[in-house]
Amino acid sequence: MERDSHSDEEIRDILCLKHVVVIGMSKHEEKAAHYVPKYLLDQGFDIIPVNPTTDQILGKKCFSTISQISQDIDIVDVFRPSEFVLSLVEEIIKKNPKVIWLQEGIHHIQAEKLAQDNGVKVVFNRCMLAEHQRLF
Repeated sequence: MERDSHSDEEIRDILCLKHVVVIGMSKHEEKAAHYVPKYLLDQGFDIIPVNPTTDQILGKKCFSTISQISQDIDIVDVFRPSEFVLSLVEEIIKKNPKVIWLQEGIHHIQAEKLAQDNGVKVVFNRCMLAEHQRLF
């Protein structure tokens, strides 16, 4: 699977943004959707979990949907299968984040174009943990 064409410098700039909403964050420690945001939290990122199946993850209030979040959002990190991404992006762009980050294995051309057409940068098929460790 291809990935976005952002340079290392662009990814580094994106990773300097600190307010991250994690859609599909897991309460199960063995899943990437848990240990990636935990790593980011440990690195000083402000993590806001979105998962309709629980009230709290890693001591953070968990929201059912991104529309419930009132804070400013820098990055929306998506841990959901590609087939759900278009409907998520339609909801995400209403919150006006700077970046939508689609984790490894996640790619949806139509959704990515929609985000970019609305002024939102898109990173796809990359892991925030791996990129942060590689660049910092």
